[in-house]
Amino acid sequence: MSKPMTKTQLVAALAEEMGSDKKTANSALDAIGALVSREVAAGGAVMLPGIGKIACRARPERQVRNPQTGETMTKPADRAVKVTIAKALKDSVNA
Repeated sequence: MSKPMTKTQLVAALAEEMGSDKKTANSALDAIGALVSREVAAGGAVMLPGIGKIACRARPERQVRNPQTGETMTKPADRAVKVTIAKALKDSVNA
């Protein structure tokens, strides 16, 4: 398996794809990240066409086990980010 693309590499590839400079691509990437973060933190969801859906879901209070001591304890209710991958991306990977 290859190494994941770094932000610098992603910005360079995005700039080339957009036909723009790296500064504009970096600003666009940062703006998308901030927008997704803000929307999901507020309990909403964001659909990225061709990539997938990023949403926040509530998890109820539950019993968990400490692997170090074996002790069972109650973990309070919290929220988790869930990413559902789009069918188009799955199909392109398996093509």
